[in-house]
Amino acid sequence: MFKLGLAQCAHPVDVQAWARRAREAGVDLLVFPESLMTRFEGSIERFCAQAQQADGAFARAVDAAAAAEGLWVVYTMNETAPDGGLPFNTAIITDSAGHKRARYRKVHLFDAQGHRESDYLSPGSELMQPIPAPFGMLGLAICYDLRFPEVARAAALAGAELMLFPSAWVAGPGKVAQWETLLAARAIENGMFVAGVSSADEGRIGNSRVYAPDGTLLAAGGPGEQLVTCKIDRVEIARVRSATPSLAHRRVDCYRPAQCGPPD
Repeated sequence: MFKLGLAQCAHPVDVQAWARRAREAGVDLLVFPESLMTRFEGSIERFCAQAQQADGAFARAVDAAAAAEGLWVVYTMNETAPDGGLPFNTAIITDSAGHKRARYRKVHLFDAQGHRESDYLSPGSELMQPIPAPFGMLGLAICYDLRFPEVARAAALAGAELMLFPSAWVAGPGKVAQWETLLAARAIENGMFVAGVSSADEGRIGNSRVYAPDGTLLAAGGPGEQLVTCKIDRVEIARVRSATPSLAHRRVDCYRPAQCGPPD
């Protein structure tokens, strides 16, 4: 068993203070929301100018905070593209010694609901393979990725026990219900823990959530800034998957794309 912390914060963000608060609360793994380093609002020129490399000043500061407080930390940044193009929406996992263990560049860009993330970001080209941590196998995706069930399924089949979704979920009619439904569905259909932490900035929903492998809601935040914590017992994964072995019952031989055109 370990303690998960979701830093449901708003800009400006004092990462060190949140890490200290999490350590004092007994948190082992602290997850920050999407757009932690730079808010999406504003000009494309400003956003691109503020991008940094994954070993730049911002990342080094967060890694140092993780080491200082003895926490594993998941955080996000706009990462400079090596070819000089638009930056990536990147999430990084750093261990309690301040060493980076994984990096994921958001694959699905949010060109929906009046937003065009692709105007100021480049898409990543591959999903992240789950990584081992002292408290289990961690899967990671970002915000809009939640709407694509293949992402969490690929992580589950690769061994993920806890799927993390740092997000800046846009507010609007029905958006909290969609967020809750999608997070719960990813947990239920894969028999794993799923956690989503959303920014509490204006225009974002907050409402961070943690779901058990059977879809039970384990922890919930409100709309404002707060540290949401939850104890995770990995034994639940085996219990749920034994009772409902849906991953083992998959019929991949039947999952073919529909053929195009009229029948012969």
